[in-house]
Amino acid sequence: MSNETPAPSSSPLTATADTTPTHADPAPLGLAGFALTTLVLSFVNANIIKETGAIIIVLGLAAFYGGLAQFIAGVLEWRRGNTFGLMAFCSYGAFWLSYWWLVTHLPLRADVHQAVGLYLIGWCIITAYLTLASLRTNVAVTTVLVLLTVTFLFLAIGAFQNGLPGPDTMTKVGGWLGVFTAAAAFYASAAVVVNETHKRVLMPLPTLPGGR
Repeated sequence: MSNETPAPSSSPLTATADTTPTHADPAPLGLAGFALTTLVLSFVNANIIKETGAIIIVLGLAAFYGGLAQFIAGVLEWRRGNTFGLMAFCSYGAFWLSYWWLVTHLPLRADVHQAVGLYLIGWCIITAYLTLASLRTNVAVTTVLVLLTVTFLFLAIGAFQNGLPGPDTMTKVGGWLGVFTAAAAFYASAAVVVNETHKRVLMPLPTLPGGR
């Protein structure tokens, strides 16, 4: 375990080091909001939780923690001059807000599985190029985005195949991948909070070759 003191401005979503921090790092908030909302929805998608009312819990998180709080984290990344953090957090905050709006406004049993599949493919594309950009950050963030890209892909395939209420095999696989995605995001969030609070590296965030 390293006793190196991390720079207060070191963010898991920052590609370029900032040596003059003036604001707290919003990345742990954004990552935690993303992680918790993803975890709960993924348990539903994987059919681990079968309660029909579980979607209400997901919608509450999608509106306020995964949506609003994560979007605010993205705006704060803009204030820090972090284009990657702005794009990631505002995009996924908007994703969760759009998810909340769509689920609460779609007519009951509306057949939109192909439209949902296209919606998820779009998010898969966005996540894929964010994954490419993340190669300049660290292993934890890249892991989150690689897993999320594959998660969106499986969920999209499942949506295209499934016009029925229950999740099919591809959706269930996407749900399990979402669980692993959430776990990686929890780690990235916890590492920043723990390391910054203790002023030393207790939870490593190694960079990839060529990153910094």
